[in-house]
Amino acid sequence: MNVTSPWPAVVSATELSNSFLGNLLEICFVTRDHRRTMEGLVRLGIGPWRIYTFDSRTVTERTYHGAAADWAIKVCFADVGDLAVEIMQPLYGPSIFQEYLDRHGEGIQHLAFDVAGRPWSERLAEFAGRGFEPTQSGRFMDRNAFAFFATGEATGTVFETYDIPAGFTWPEPEEWFPGPPPAGQQPPLRIQEGTS
Repeated sequence: MNVTSPWPAVVSATELSNSFLGNLLEICFVTRDHRRTMEGLVRLGIGPWRIYTFDSRTVTERTYHGAAADWAIKVCFADVGDLAVEIMQPLYGPSIFQEYLDRHGEGIQHLAFDVAGRPWSERLAEFAGRGFEPTQSGRFMDRNAFAFFATGEATGTVFETYDIPAGFTWPEPEEWFPGPPPAGQQPPLRIQEGTS
């Protein structure tokens, strides 16, 4: 008797037949105090940090659980090798970040993947087809699309994907902490080839 397995086939030591997430790009700490968390991570040698505010001035198409929403978060970025480390502090409005703080306290709230550089609509469809709808999304500087998905119940954490298009330039941060890099040096720009 031939019984079909409900699980995907193992293709290699690092891949399943249903793999789609691509490369891990980022881990994110959600905190009530971005400054305190940055200071702790700097003591561990992670930095320098770029600090931005994601709000109506910098993010278009802001959504929360599929509906337009007015929210703001403080977002800080540093790089460790090929991985971005992010800190988010909710400032106002509905957000999955405030929900996380209310339920779990501070900690690692999400992981971001490049979904192998697929076009944005395909990424959203791939998550939805696996039963994971977007919970929060927006477009930083009206170009860098990002979306978080309802993966928490199934995996214990939230998954995100973002699309940094070719030609995107990060604006100068509101602040560098503990200071800017030497003149002429820029943080890596994780452009994802093949995106739209």
